[in-house]
Amino acid sequence: MAQAGAGGLTITEVSITEKFRKTYKRLPPDIQAHVNEALHNLMKNPRPASLRFEKLKGYRKPNIYTIHATPNHSHKISFELNGSSAILRNVDTHKLIDRQP
Repeated sequence: MAQAGAGGLTITEVSITEKFRKTYKRLPPDIQAHVNEALHNLMKNPRPASLRFEKLKGYRKPNIYTIHATPNHSHKISFELNGSSAILRNVDTHKLIDRQP
């Protein structure tokens, strides 16, 4: 299921942390639907402009990236990239992700 995105970035595998699972389950169904769509788009094209793919400054080893999960940018998804594998770390409000990715 290899997907090539901008800059040659390819995501072939996704794993989910327990923190991501817990926060995802607490989200309202409409936000969960937006998160699902954002993750689908991430796999299809790892750097689509609409998701605002960005590397968080100050985080190295592991490098942490975020994408916007909702159209109004109220929620974000944080993840690590390890080669072609994305490790989903957290999904929450924009404010909380910036504090605890």
